This record gives sequence, C-alpha cells and structure tokens, in this order.
Amino acid sequence: MTARALMILGTASHAGKSILTAGLGRILADEGYRVAPFKAQNMSLNSAATPDGREIGRAQALQAEACRVPACAEMNPVLIKPSSDTGAQIVLLGRVWGQVTAADYHNRRVEDLFPMVLESYHKLASEYEVMLLEGAGSPAEINLRQHDIVNMRMARAANAACLLVGDIDRGGVFASLVGTLELLEPWERALIRGFVINKFRGDQTLLRPG
Repeated sequence: MTARALMILGTASHAGKSILTAGLGRILADEGYRVAPFKAQNMSLNSAATPDGREIGRAQALQAEACRVPACAEMNPVLIKPSSDTGAQIVLLGRVWGQVTAADYHNRRVEDLFPMVLESYHKLASEYEVMLLEGAGSPAEINLRQHDIVNMRMARAANAACLLVGDIDRGGVFASLVGTLELLEPWERALIRGFVINKFRGDQTLLRPG
C-alpha cells in the first residue's frame, strides 16, 4: 500500500502550516482514514519524545496526536536545533547526529541525509492510507532552493498534491500567494492544487473581489 499524499506549504514561516496539518489530520482520522504527519526537516528547539524515547519536533508530535496515532521518529527524520547564529545540532531519526555550521549543512550535509528522509517517508507511506506532509518556511526561497529537501523536492518525491497557505493577519496575502507562485518553477507550480487564506475574520464579501 502506498498512501495518498497532501502537502501543506506556506507563503512564509508561521503562516499556519502546523496547525492546519494537525486539523486536517484530526478530520481525516475521524472520517476513518489511517493518516500520519510527516515533515522531512524541522528547525526548532521545541522537541518532544516519542514512545520509544526518540526526539522529534513538537509540532509533529502534536500532529500525530491529532491523527490518533503514536508519534515516531520517521515523522520528522531531520530535526535541526540551533545552537548559535551559524551553527546547529542535527538530530537524525530521533538521535543526535552531529554539530554543523549552517553553510556546511545546506551545501553538503543535507544531500547526505536526504536518502534517509526518503526511506522514512516510504516506510510510513507503506503503513498509512494518507500522508500529510508539512513544508518549512516558504517553497520560494530561491537562495536555498538547490538544497531544499523539505518543500517541493519532497512534494515531488511523494507525488503530493499541495495546498499553499497565506496568513491574512500579516497583510498582503494575495501578493504573498501570487508572489510565491511566480517564484516557483513550472513543475513546482503544477503541484499546487489550491490556496488557504488563514485567520480570515469578518465579512467574507470583502474578500471575494480578490
């Protein structure tokens, strides 16, 4: 069995990807689907322990709870824990892997780790019906695109349909959505199936002209 995949991308960090992923997980779980979260790479000091004592991002542990499944290291195979402005500790599959500089990680180490990321994903995809992938930051960070393993490269590997989330509280939500699309390559843009405007409140008629 290979799971169907849906990826939640954002126009920026804190656009609401993590909570939306958790919410969709709970909806799908309540509908009777076996669903699991997955984030290839997470940068956070907020971690959680899995039942077998491994360490993953707190968001993925929350998402697993929302999906009503036990959290496991494969749900967040690479956790980056910043230790300075230019360095970080890398946690691989729940265990400390090493200390790296930002430049070394992005230019070299990330490519070494990507095969283990794919192995983790395929393991989960063989056990669940639906995979909910979460991106990181924005998929349109063109300065980081070459070695980005958590956004569009992962979406293509999982053959995932993608939703792009923008936060209207930040202002300029339409520019953020359209600008993100414009900076994507054509094959990346083809994977975007819809948009979510997060945190909208008030009269919906004011939004419709957009």
